Amino acid sequence: MNTLNGGRRVIANMNLSIDGRYADPENPVDMSWVQPYAVTDVARDHMTSLWENATTALLGRTNAEGFLGFWPTVIGAEGVDPRDEGFAKWLVDTEKVVLSSTLAAAPWERTTVFDRPTAEVAVELKAADGGDILVPSSASIIKALLAEDLVDRLGMMIFPVTLGGGPRLFEDGLPAGQWTLTSQAAGEKGELAMFYDRVR
Repeated sequence: MNTLNGGRRVIANMNLSIDGRYADPENPVDMSWVQPYAVTDVARDHMTSLWENATTALLGRTNAEGFLGFWPTVIGAEGVDPRDEGFAKWLVDTEKVVLSSTLAAAPWERTTVFDRPTAEVAVELKAADGGDILVPSSASIIKALLAEDLVDRLGMMIFPVTLGGGPRLFEDGLPAGQWTLTSQAAGEKGELAMFYDRVR
């Protein structure tokens, strides 16, 4: 699918608490507040809709290490939900672009590492052939793309948790703009899944 202005769509997705945070202030790598809701039907269907038209994953180094350390172990695991295995297979098989100033070479297959500005790499990817470019939960990448108005679709899972502090996804100074709500779903545990498309 292409954006209205030509080129590929950049789709960003982030899990947020209801007070707008994406990480625990005391332990940023602790995702225990996400786990009860990430395994719901609403969350799994939301994730599937993110990657099914994407042919590139755009990740920061920390997120790449976490994702590519965990998700391949899901493939073939006993009792795994087919939607989880689908995402895991997609992540392993798809083109991956990792932005890092510390990685000299990619330790993963089908992965290219760039030590360049996020916006510059994203513009080049959008101009190339392919499907959607998915940025799954890499906060630093998403923030940089939002700041340059390069996100075409924004996915969010909102969980009924307050973290009381920690980093926010939306910071002051973002470009003004209009977004259209294109889908929404609520789960039994109070989780919300939403997609917003940028109006250009």
